Amino acid sequence: MSWREHDGHAHGASAAGADADTRWLAAAGVLILAFMAGEVVAGLLAHSLALLSDAAHMLTDAASIGLALATAKIAARPPRGGYTYGLRRAEILSAQANGITLVLLAVWLAYEAIRRLLAPQPVNGAVMLTVALVGVGVNLAATWLIARASGHGRRRGLNLEGAFAHVLTDLYAFAATAVAAVVVLATGFNRADPIATLVVVVLMLRAGGGLIRASGRIFLEAAPAGLDPAAIGAAMAARPHVAEVHDLHIWEITSGMPAASAHVLVAPRQDCHAVRADLETLFAREYGITHLTLQVDHAPDTGAAVNGDAGAGADTEHAGPGAAAHPAGEEHCEDAHGPRYLPQDATGDFVGKSRTTGESGE
Repeated sequence: MSWREHDGHAHGASAAGADADTRWLAAAGVLILAFMAGEVVAGLLAHSLALLSDAAHMLTDAASIGLALATAKIAARPPRGGYTYGLRRAEILSAQANGITLVLLAVWLAYEAIRRLLAPQPVNGAVMLTVALVGVGVNLAATWLIARASGHGRRRGLNLEGAFAHVLTDLYAFAATAVAAVVVLATGFNRADPIATLVVVVLMLRAGGGLIRASGRIFLEAAPAGLDPAAIGAAMAARPHVAEVHDLHIWEITSGMPAASAHVLVAPRQDCHAVRADLETLFAREYGITHLTLQVDHAPDTGAAVNGDAGAGADTEHAGPGAAAHPAGEEHCEDAHGPRYLPQDATGDFVGKSRTTGESGE
């Protein structure tokens, strides 16, 4: 069995971000760089800030694709040495860099646009319109190439999502520039050029902020978006023979690679291995988490029935020293983190209580 597989799930570097087909990404990068060079010349000739802002944005597009290519290669390396997860988070660094460059560039373009609103300059609407329409076509092609790079039906990693956000924002920017060019040609209203630039700024801030937030959640090891740790803890506690769940942690190693760990107490005289296997199936089926580490022990034996356990008369085949090692009333973990999740209480509500305060987390 290779380092990539264990019990049917991946622990290596074959997850979402590094799966991108680099040939399609490279083609998109070359296309964008070639058009950007022509757009810089056209923007200078037309005195159009909108075109120059689009060209600057296309430079960041090319840089984001270059980062995506480099980090996809780095992230595909197998784990070695002290990097037990490999370099999977290199793609998250790339995504955060993309987000930061979008925000910084948006701030500079906003400043220049406000200057031109206060002191408008004449622009060549015909050149603006021609370049903008060609730009729409180029960005449609680049968007298609990046979509092909992610593969049909596969979820894009955050790294590739950053490159995609850059190019898609540029597509909207060229559409706004084309509208501004039509206004300039029809009415001579030169302020349409910086107004179009401000529209681009808003789009860039939205895309950049989203990338910074998403990458920040992964770096801070927050639970993946859409997964509620409290609901998952309650679902675990509801499984047969589970007496308590605590130290539940859910995070993402990289985009598309969620992981979880927890300490599970099993009713006395029940099969810990069967409970662990049942919880692994629950995580894989309901939450898409296959990178799972569970510490499973027996709960203190008080003689009372616990979540499917028959009490003192239950099967003793799998009873082990763990049941006797924790007398009734003794905390199993003195340094447990976060709430503990218990089976349904008498009212039918799940209980999530802090081990330090005893207060309900509901």
